[in-house]
Amino acid sequence: MQPFKDCNVEGSITIYDYNAHKWISSDINDSHCQTLPASTFKILNSLILLEEGLVKSENDIIKWPGDPDTLTYGYRPDIYRDMSLKEAYKLSAVWVYLELSKKVGKKKYKEYLSNCNYGNADLSTDDDDFWNFGHLGISPVNQIEVLVSIYEESLPFSRKSFKTLKEIMVEEKTNSYILRAKTGWTRDGGKDTGWWVGYVERENNVYFFATRLIKDREMINPDFGRCRKEITRTILQQMNILE
Repeated sequence: MQPFKDCNVEGSITIYDYNAHKWISSDINDSHCQTLPASTFKILNSLILLEEGLVKSENDIIKWPGDPDTLTYGYRPDIYRDMSLKEAYKLSAVWVYLELSKKVGKKKYKEYLSNCNYGNADLSTDDDDFWNFGHLGISPVNQIEVLVSIYEESLPFSRKSFKTLKEIMVEEKTNSYILRAKTGWTRDGGKDTGWWVGYVERENNVYFFATRLIKDREMINPDFGRCRKEITRTILQQMNILE
């Protein structure tokens, strides 16, 4: 597709039309391939942390532990401070989710992932950050299936947890639509894997999307991060889903 060519990246976009029960994909094979979810896992993870009572609301403050891992995550002084879950989601602050996730434990996570039909539920890595490094895999189609279940609130979580998550996820709100979404980017296995997943609520329909870009780390492309959203927006605008 032209938007991918314009950004000089490989990848795919998968879209689900809720009312029509219709799937649209730029690459049907890629839409079923599993890779690490990276920070898109913060969607389900936020639900889990809320349900476990580790945060009571999106405004609960998590204390900065004071030990940044700049080797793994780069130097990001904007997130080295106390912050709320809502801020951590918006800024994709890994440390917040790592601090809270350690209190849940992989055994409990495995149960949640299985109950939510989230990816392969493989948490066998020694790394606590199993969504950025290791063997956890999810496909674009499965990302959308989970998002549909979140929209419908059919997963095993409380209404309060769903309500808080949906507030955190809002990225854009106009008179015509509400866009809820999350980016992700991991550099594991010699690859850059970039995501943008979410859904657009319009008055008469809901459209779910999962865009994933993959490139070799040796291949320099300074537009890689920006293109996750740019490609998605271009295609959703062409389909009159976004304006």
